[in-house]
Amino acid sequence: MPSTPRAPRKVAIVGISLSDCGRIDGPTPYALHAQAARRALSDSGLERSVIDGFGSAGLGTLAPVEVAEYLGLKPRWVDSTAVGGATWEVMAAHAADAIAAGHANAVLLVYGSTARADIKARRRTSNLSFGARGPLQFEVPYGHTLIAKYAMAARRHMHEYGTTLEQLASVAVQARANATANPDAMFREPITVDEVLDGPLIADPFTKLHCCIRSDGGCAVLLAAEEYVPDTAKDPVWILGTGEYVSHTTMSEWEDFTVSPAAVSGRLAFERAGVTPADIDIAEIYDAFTYMTLVTLEDLGFCAKGEGGPFVEKGRIGLGGELPVNTDGGGLSACHPGMRGLFLLVEAVRQLRGEAGGHQVRRREGGPPRLAVASGTGGWFCSSGTVVLGRDR
Repeated sequence: MPSTPRAPRKVAIVGISLSDCGRIDGPTPYALHAQAARRALSDSGLERSVIDGFGSAGLGTLAPVEVAEYLGLKPRWVDSTAVGGATWEVMAAHAADAIAAGHANAVLLVYGSTARADIKARRRTSNLSFGARGPLQFEVPYGHTLIAKYAMAARRHMHEYGTTLEQLASVAVQARANATANPDAMFREPITVDEVLDGPLIADPFTKLHCCIRSDGGCAVLLAAEEYVPDTAKDPVWILGTGEYVSHTTMSEWEDFTVSPAAVSGRLAFERAGVTPADIDIAEIYDAFTYMTLVTLEDLGFCAKGEGGPFVEKGRIGLGGELPVNTDGGGLSACHPGMRGLFLLVEAVRQLRGEAGGHQVRRREGGPPRLAVASGTGGWFCSSGTVVLGRDR
């Protein structure tokens, strides 16, 4: 007789951490991985032996095999999905599915990068593009750099909907305001809209402060099945729903520059979580550029298409606003060592636990937020992963 199917297990984030972040000139990326992993395990209160799944991307020839070996882990479930900034939300979705199905019990996701230190020491140079192979060969010869693609999309949104430079600049201003209360943020000095607009032009319409910072740093997230939760040191934060989507590689295949893949990944995540954007208390959004924040807010459903400009004005996405966004200061002010998506999950969990210190968000009725969304974007709006998190399952 066939056995009765087992109900999927609930999955929670039970451990989080940051490695040292900001200006880190000594340690290697491997060392930052190890530091973040140790801290996340300590935060969870679980024994290292429970970890039987591992996810890593961006380091080593055989990631995550090399990083797992460096950490002394021999996982029976691995993932090295690499889709740019959306990597970690997509990988968290895969890990949650694996745990729910019983293929793993506890999965560690870890990231570390010395992007800033490497350039300072001339071990590498800045990237203008992702290469010239495959479909990209038809764009690179024409100067189609990474930042130019984001800038062109922003210009299209301005043309279609009347979005202003001042509205885009207000995203950077509010991110910096959030960072002022975060001792881990790399840049904490307040800025104004005029300072953003008057900065050196990087790619029209982006000036320097429209663009993310370059930092060093790492972080880690430990996911575990529900039966491990009673043994954890902190209250769990539950994975309620996830979604992922890829849309294009070349700009010529992008049907609408004003729509990001979060329009699909967000809808899927909210549907699977059984909530709506109106239920969300905080949003952690990938913000390599100010336009990313604005268009992702639209595509996640926090405002209608074309209304992102007015939505981000007047402090609405600040710590005391209607929808606090990138509460740690985001990639525009806090840290951005490369594929920042895992930092979104760390900050969301901190907020839901009520552990964010001076930049902690409080609900109007008191207490920390109950629901959060983390949405990562990869490439030039090529991919998206969205995760809905909650204190209650």
